[in-house]
Amino acid sequence: MPSDKSVSDAPILQFTNGWILKDHKLQREDLWVRDGKILNPEKLFFEEKKLADVQLDCKGSIIAPGFIDVQINGGFGVDFSLETDDIGAGISLVAQKILSHGVTSFCPTLVTSPSSVYHKVLPQVQVKNGGPHGAGVLGLHLEGPFISKEKRGAHPENCLRTYEKGGFQELQATYGCLDGVRIITLAPELKRSSEVIRELTKQGIRVSVGHSVANLSQAEEAVQHGATFITHLFNAMLPVALLTPFLFSPPPPVQFHHRDPGIVGLLTSDQIPPGLVLVTDAIAAMGLPPGRHTLGQQMIEVDGPNSYVAGTKTLSGSMATMETCVRHFRDATGCSVEMALEAASLHPAQLLGIEDQKGTLDYDTDADFLLLDESLHVGATYIAGQQVWRREAFAV
Repeated sequence: MPSDKSVSDAPILQFTNGWILKDHKLQREDLWVRDGKILNPEKLFFEEKKLADVQLDCKGSIIAPGFIDVQINGGFGVDFSLETDDIGAGISLVAQKILSHGVTSFCPTLVTSPSSVYHKVLPQVQVKNGGPHGAGVLGLHLEGPFISKEKRGAHPENCLRTYEKGGFQELQATYGCLDGVRIITLAPELKRSSEVIRELTKQGIRVSVGHSVANLSQAEEAVQHGATFITHLFNAMLPVALLTPFLFSPPPPVQFHHRDPGIVGLLTSDQIPPGLVLVTDAIAAMGLPPGRHTLGQQMIEVDGPNSYVAGTKTLSGSMATMETCVRHFRDATGCSVEMALEAASLHPAQLLGIEDQKGTLDYDTDADFLLLDESLHVGATYIAGQQVWRREAFAV
């Protein structure tokens, strides 16, 4: 958060001896920070005639924008889709815990639930800045209940809904307050989707298509009316061959997680859709031992690295952290370090329309950034230029 001091009086921090991710490349350059923002050193030198108050040696670390997770269902025993009087406490716990995995901002996500859950939970979730207390909350992601029965995945069938009768008013009645909502995932083949997508877009809510049996024509129509994202690339959707033209010429951003290496192998470094976004899709089991956990109305069993709806082999979210997703994406696709990092920072910021504030290390943007080693393990996390987490034995 900005301090009470004037800009000219606030201390200037200079992070030296690092590789900065800027303009899609790692560059040997210093990072200058003041009052929670990234500074242009030329203006500092030539207009203000100032130098750094504090110099910090990054010892060859990669300096990258903080990760932004736009789909996280919970973690560390917290399930965001449970009807509770104090969801804020759970969100605060997760916000604090994910700092160690490089996440500086996130969208708490609710899966398909009864209307009563939305009416109880949504008004409690407040957009707020990050800091030592935890990652910033950018707003909610509502995944369902307006999705396909055939491709519902782990979403409970008895809670699915349509808006065929009432259109947008029916959607609003289901959710209640939409003030803190940033993303809604829906199936565009549902009747009256076009008018719903148009109205959501007018309200500044990003519409993602997912859990859908939409064909190419229906998907294109959704994009024409304002949809800008695809939830679960190659998962809970029609076969790859039917959607390949939509994904590659030219696609909206797409979301990628918990896919097997065979599918991931299709995404070589020169074929990855522009704007691909990494998400954790983490559930309450993230950070906890194997066992049984909830995901909204469903009971989930964790078996090794996978989680399933209890008694089935239906995949249900993941236990992955964001830094694990970044490393896996780089290793599985052979993409560049820069591409892997931007898929967890720049691209989600572009999806939300906040790339002028977050997701980059451009001048005058928020100083939310990470120090990572060459293996892409997070050593330290900064929000608004303040260190909010540091790995033991890692020093700057």
